[in-house]
Amino acid sequence: MTQWGDSADTRRIPVWVLAERRPGVTRWAEHVWRAVEVLEDAPDAPAWTLLREEAGRALFLAGRAEVALHPTDTDNLRHNLEAASPSLWVVLRATEAPPGMALHLVTADPGEAHLYADVGNDLLEALPLPPGLAATIAEFVARHYREPTFHKRRRERADPEALAFGRGGRRGTGPSSEGDED
Repeated sequence: MTQWGDSADTRRIPVWVLAERRPGVTRWAEHVWRAVEVLEDAPDAPAWTLLREEAGRALFLAGRAEVALHPTDTDNLRHNLEAASPSLWVVLRATEAPPGMALHLVTADPGEAHLYADVGNDLLEALPLPPGLAATIAEFVARHYREPTFHKRRRERADPEALAFGRGGRRGTGPSSEGDED
């Protein structure tokens, strides 16, 4: 299924996310959430299946997401693969429905992850990139990466009359703006 912005070369890879809920350490937060792992394979279970609960901590299979690889994002993907510790970024979003969080997104694109870091309302976790997924992304980048080309732009000459006073002594009332009214 092609989604908005997808090209024929877009690749979508399914992954599963494990999330943990711990008791809050302040009186303002009843619980604290964090994504703990991204799995390349998982049992067929509904989202937010409770896997384990002990000492106030609960581990959930948060659900399934797709890591989208777009040919136009290969520069960012390449930088991620070349990093000291390649990552996947998981975005969890607060919701009214139990258990209180929803899996919103998993991405391998650090540029896309940065957009969610700036919002401030979502929980963003950087997790290690699983080896099988790293190999798939490396193959995708090798096939689609194009070295950026440099285009030297020629500067246009400044028009010294562009800001000049026109007829009537008012700015912008020169010959090019006849008929314009304030």
